[in-house]
Amino acid sequence: MLTLLMVISVLLIIIVLLQSGKAESGNIITGGNADLFMNRKERGGELFITRLTYVLGIVFFVLCIVIDM
Repeated sequence: MLTLLMVISVLLIIIVLLQSGKAESGNIITGGNADLFMNRKERGGELFITRLTYVLGIVFFVLCIVIDM
């Protein structure tokens, strides 16, 4: 069970690092985040990576709760 948690953790880290940034570094420093939460449709690979991140996150938390019991 702990091995599965480690694998999910590593996959989650890799998938989060693969996601394209929604804010540019210049906007973060200057505070210009007006279009940070702008409605933009994700398509193709970007949509897949987002959904995979959600699934891995949920599996990670469920495993943590199950292991803690």
